[in-house]
Formats: sequence, structure tokens, C-alpha cells
Amino acid sequence: MDITLANFQLKAIADLTMAMDQPNRDIILKSCTGSGKTIILTHFMDAYLKSNHKSVFIWLTPGKGNLEEQSKEKMDRYIHASQTKLLSDIMTSGFEENDACFINWEKLTKKGNHALKDSERTNFLEHICNALDNGLNFKIIVDESHQNDTIKADDMIELFHPDKIIRCSATPKNYKNAVLIEIPEEDVIAEGLIKKMLIINESFEQHISVGDQITYLLDKAIEKQRELHSGYLNRKAEINPLIIVQIPNKSDVLLERVEEYFERIGITYENHMLAVWLSDKKQNLENIEEPNAAPMAVIIKQAVATGWDCPRAQILVKLRENMSEVFEIQTIGRIRRMPEAKHYGSDLLDSCYLYTLDEKFTESVKLSLGKGALDAYKVFLKPEYRSIALVSEYKTDVPYPRDAKLALKVIYKYFEAKYHITNDTSKNKAVLEAHGYSFSEDIIDYTKSGSVSTLSKEHIAELNDISIHEPLNTHKHGKEYHHCVAEIGYKVNLDYNSMNTILRKLFLHGLRYEFKILKIETRELYAFIINNKRLLVEDVRGSMADESLQLSLDIPKTTEKSIGFPSATIFTYDGTGKSQAEFTKNVYKGYLSSAEPRSMPEKLFERYCEGSTQIRWFYKNGDKGIEYFSIVYVDNFGKQKSFYPDYIVGSDDGKVWIIETKGGFTKSGDSEDIDKYTAKKFGVLKAYMNKHKLAGGIVRQDKQSGELCICTETYSDDIKSDCWKLLSDVL
Repeated sequence: MDITLANFQLKAIADLTMAMDQPNRDIILKSCTGSGKTIILTHFMDAYLKSNHKSVFIWLTPGKGNLEEQSKEKMDRYIHASQTKLLSDIMTSGFEENDACFINWEKLTKKGNHALKDSERTNFLEHICNALDNGLNFKIIVDESHQNDTIKADDMIELFHPDKIIRCSATPKNYKNAVLIEIPEEDVIAEGLIKKMLIINESFEQHISVGDQITYLLDKAIEKQRELHSGYLNRKAEINPLIIVQIPNKSDVLLERVEEYFERIGITYENHMLAVWLSDKKQNLENIEEPNAAPMAVIIKQAVATGWDCPRAQILVKLRENMSEVFEIQTIGRIRRMPEAKHYGSDLLDSCYLYTLDEKFTESVKLSLGKGALDAYKVFLKPEYRSIALVSEYKTDVPYPRDAKLALKVIYKYFEAKYHITNDTSKNKAVLEAHGYSFSEDIIDYTKSGSVSTLSKEHIAELNDISIHEPLNTHKHGKEYHHCVAEIGYKVNLDYNSMNTILRKLFLHGLRYEFKILKIETRELYAFIINNKRLLVEDVRGSMADESLQLSLDIPKTTEKSIGFPSATIFTYDGTGKSQAEFTKNVYKGYLSSAEPRSMPEKLFERYCEGSTQIRWFYKNGDKGIEYFSIVYVDNFGKQKSFYPDYIVGSDDGKVWIIETKGGFTKSGDSEDIDKYTAKKFGVLKAYMNKHKLAGGIVRQDKQSGELCICTETYSDDIKSDCWKLLSDVL
């Protein structure tokens, strides 16, 4: 099964690979539920075992849920010809080079657990000793490591004498001297693997007096389940969203009341629409994870079995019984996955929902999820804005793979433009050498010599550079070559194989390609890539963002459609914000100044709109989905991208403006804009405005004056340029 890795997954693999070369023994992989941790780790193990001899991975899983078998099965599925083993296989054949062994550590450590009899335990220890005697090195992966923080688990890890321990968790404990690899949640959301946000207690009345919390909360959940179900059906997605009802640990009374509630509305164990997962009661759990499985609701207690994946779970009802239980981020994790690992471009379907009257739980959720957990209610479009419409552009629905062929051309063109290379490869060599590329056949490392009185940058820079030459050994340096190629590729979201092919076509003698930069032999290629990794990363990245290298002129067709503002939308805000003033100029009634999620430039712009005498109304555009306004552009990979400008604004003179806000300029004039594509987006926006006779531009804050400025004609990343005007003079 070929699987396309997301950019953040490729980066995590690269980070893990590099961490294996650090002196630290412990590596922490922190990633939220739904980030595809097993996919990342299995691909990493595969890549590592291919380029490191005498290695064995031991993957330790916790709990009773046969998680080790699930993880092994996933590796067998993702990695062709992987050498995976379970405990029973090890007992039969011992450990061998390149093994990836999946073991439930409780089977080895729990008292009264008869997975291993005493004689077998001795046998298991002998297998470890034999492996160590044969020169094998153990690397340990501790899955869900927050559950494995026990003396017994640590004792067991030490039996293997591992030189590396990778601990994975959404909530890792602090380990001293560990390399921390953290996968940003925003990246997982951006790839569509988890829901965009968690909405808490949507549309609850301000003051609730409920006779019966169960009826109140479950009514809300059922109503939401039906709304979601029809939302999926409208998109022809056969998904039956699941409600998880979590009851306190010691509460049989509540269990009965929940069952009675469901029975009253025709959701029962008998008709398979209700499931239960308690230690002493399990019903209708078979295939509950399937997208269109029958159960509409499942009743659980505090902790669901570790590793339970049910991507259709979307609503959590947390019932309380006066005592507040410890919040577990894992519980929320259960409702955060997307059922088809993609967003639908609908706020309704791309969110998950929590209903609870437990304030402490709500506070803990907000603390741990930050801006990802928001209060919400429905807002309606004011009648006077119902007739406004814009022409929106959409990508053709052809999924574009990352185009390695196009990347190859773009990289060649970049070298041509930057270094003026020709088809004379020996001249090219001299040109690249003059620009700092090394052509030594040895592997070169640099160090410093001399003495310094203080450890300042200036003094250290004055030391002598000493280069250490080491003859190339393809066996030894093969691993390093592999690292370097992978790292260059990860920087531009290409996998190792694609990047390796590109570098070989451009530089290797004997491999035919019409546009050659160099023709060097295999041994020289190894040294060239290793010695010039930094320069190659710089040039390959430069080629991808370069405005002038738009090779794909035949822009794939886009579809156009006239759209208005959605007549109703879910408004999310931060209920704890100091100011909860209503912005009356927004096109929706009940739009508050505490709207979230909003970047600082967006907050400043909204405040400006509300206070400006020249602005009649403003609309905050969504950032994904067919109901929002978008313009299509193409990146250097030939991949179509949708650009969703932040705001649509109506001025007093009847003009409609399209505004994109970006990070500001510091007091010294440095840019705080992190978007590489801003210049490209401005060009696209300008072309769109000219075509449809609209006004608009990019708005950024000048922190020296505190003023918002706008660029409307040509784009510049220099605030001192005449392209930038004060926003108040223009709009």
C-alpha cells in the first residue's frame, strides 16, 4: 500500500533520523492524536534499518488492547518486505539484524501474567544476551510513553542495553537531556488529518437551569449528530458520526439513566444503535470504527483503551457527578480525527463538539488546546448583505502529486539563472567551485583552532578554520549520503527516492538526462553531496520559491462560481476575553470583538474597520471550503493552490475591497511576514481585481508608527518603499 506522507510527517522522519546521530540517548516525539505517529515511526525505522547495520528496533506498547499486533500489522501494510516480529516469533527464532519487534511490555512485566513462564523468561533474556554478543544494537521505541513511566518498564528497557530510546506521547513527561521533536498541531490540522477546532457547548443559553443534565446534554448531542449526518450525506460521504458519552468511573446509577434516555428515543443495544465499552460490559463494539457502522452512540468510562481509533467519533458528552475527574487529553483526541483524513471545507463537518456542565473539565480542555477549543454559537447574515456576490475560483478536482519531473526542471533552471551554467559540464564545475562548492574527493569536516579570552561570537569567528580530510569510504559514508539526500528532499517536500533521482540526473556521469550540470563518478557524487549539503539545501529551496521560475504555463483549468456570504455560520470566540463588544459593522449579527481564531494583524484590521468612518461593512472570509471566496494560483511544482483572502470590505462610496492581512514590520523595518508566497498572492489578487474591477491589497502594520499600511499597486517587502500607503489615506 503506497501512502503519500504529509509534509510534517516527512519532516518528523528527517528530525528522528538526525536525532539518532546526536549524543543524547533519549528522544521525545511529541505529537497529538491523529498525526499518524505509527506511519511516521514505521517509515523512519525502515529508512534507518536500510542504512545502519547491526540494528534491531524494539517497539514497546502498553495496555491490554493488542496494540502491538495493530502496530505490527500497520508496518507490514505500509512497508513492503519489512522484517517484523511479535513476542512469539522472538521466542522461536531470537533477534536478527534489521528486526522490528513489537512487544506488549505488560506481558513481560505484569505479575500473574502468564505470557512468559519463568523458564521462558530466562529464555527471553538469553535471546537478548545472544543478540548483544553477536554485536546487535537495540533501539527502543516506547509508545504512549506517559503510560509506561514505571520502574518496571524502565528496568525492562535496560535489559536491552539500548543506545537510543524514542518515547512517543501526546503528553510527554519532562526528560532531562532528551532531544525533543515536536509536531506542531497546526501542521496536522493544515493537512486535514484532524478537526480544525473543538467547539464547546455550542449555543448554550447564558443561564442554564436544568432539572436533568443528562437530558439537556444528550438532546444537544443528538441534534448535532443529525445535523452532521445530513451534512455528510449532502457530500455523498457515507459516514455515521458517533457520540461518545463519558460517565464517571464509579457511577452505575448514571449508566442506567443514560441507557434509559437512549431507549426512550429508540436507540438501544438490541437494534445495534447503542454500544457500551466498560470493563465488565461490552456490546456492539465489533467494527464500530467503520465509517458507516450502526452505533450512533457509545458509553465509556474514564479511559478508553489506549490506541483506540474511531475517526467517525465527533461528539463527546462528558457527564459529571459532583467530583471533577482528571482531564485526559486522550479523551478529546478520540473525537479529533477526520473520518476520511481530509477536511470537507465545511465548518460544521471540520469541527468536533464537546457538551458538558463540568466547568473544571472545560477549563482543562481550553488550557491544553489553547485556541483550538472555543466557545460558539450560530450567527445570521443581516438582511441588507444578502444580495452581495463575488466570483469565486476553485481548483479542478484533480489531485496533483508532487511533481518530481517539474522539480528537476525548476532546479536546473535555478542553477542556470543563478550560476549561469551551460551544457559544458567542466566549465560548470569551475563556476560552482568559484561560488563555494567543494569538489574534494575526501569528506571534509571543519573545526576551529586558536585561543579566545571570552566566548563571544566575534572572538570565535577570528579563530583559524581547520579542515579535517577523511578518505571516502562508501560503506561508512553511504549512511551519511543517505541522510544528506533525505534532508535536502525534506526541505522541499520530496521523498528520498525522488530527491536521489533528481541529484543523480543532474550531477552523475553515466545517467542520461538532457540537462546535465556535472558529470561526476559515483564516489565523487557521495563526497559532493555530503560536503555541499548546506549549499544544496539553500539552492533547492530557493528554486521552489523563486517567482521567475513559474515553468508550468498551462495553468490547469479552474471553475468559477458566483457566491454570496453564508446566510448562517458558526461564530467561534474566546469567552474569557476581557472585551466582548459587538462589532456592528460586521455583516453578521452578534459578531464579537473576541472572535477567534484570529491573528494579530486580523484583530488590528477588524478594530480598524469598526472605527473607520469610510467603511460601511466587513466580512471575515473562511480559510477553506467551497462556501468561501477563493482565488486559484499555481506554485513552482505545478500544483494548484487556493488562496482565501482574509476580508471583503464595503466602503462608503459603494466600492468592494478585497484585503489580505500579513505580519507587520518591526520598529527597525524588518519583515515579520512568514508567508513565502505573499508576493505571488499579491500578483494573483491584483490580476483578479483588474479582471473584476474591484479594489484591494495587502495590509500590514508598521510598528514604528503603530499604523496599518496598504499596498495596492505593486508589492514590496520594504515598508519604506512608496508602494506602502497609510490605510487611513486609502480606505
